[in-house]
Amino acid sequence: MRIVGLTGGAASGKSLVLQIFMNLGAYTIDSDVLSREAVIPCSKAWWEIVHFFGMAILRNDLAIDRKKLRSIVFNDAQKRKVLEQIIHPEVKRKCKERIEAIKKLELALHALVVIDVPLLIETGVQEEFDHVIVVHVSEETQIRRLIERDGITRDEAKQMVALQMPLEEKLRFADFVISNEGTREETENQVRALFATLSAYKNK
Repeated sequence: MRIVGLTGGAASGKSLVLQIFMNLGAYTIDSDVLSREAVIPCSKAWWEIVHFFGMAILRNDLAIDRKKLRSIVFNDAQKRKVLEQIIHPEVKRKCKERIEAIKKLELALHALVVIDVPLLIETGVQEEFDHVIVVHVSEETQIRRLIERDGITRDEAKQMVALQMPLEEKLRFADFVISNEGTREETENQVRALFATLSAYKNK
């Protein structure tokens, strides 16, 4: 089994690249999906978040209103750190469960597993992976896509980008780089070529 960490920045296109890898035959794990699973109503992390942030962040179905919670931690580094300390261990545990499940599946010995980890470099876990892929776009492209995707102002988009490690700095940790500046087809071609390379590694 070869485990690959996929990372990038806000609106860089990590989800698209992960989807292409899955379509090509890789096992994939999306940390954003795991983070949503970690905070389902009445879960351990859910109770910790409610105790710290209060009932105002809950919808009437008891699910956490992610938009409200995001607005609280957006400008408060201390509260953002508390939230990360609650969620990240649960996401990591769930990720390990998925990997163990893949190991038990037929032919898992030759499996290629690609895990989308947004804060892979920031949390210093890059050494836990066989390879690291960085999805790269320019900062201006990030800002434009955030405005289009989230309906936010340019200043808000710039602030979201500024909260993360610059993509240019993440490139230093990359074993492979996917440029998502162009068309979807261009990105798909890069992922297809990289999938072939990684498949050759795992079959040796």
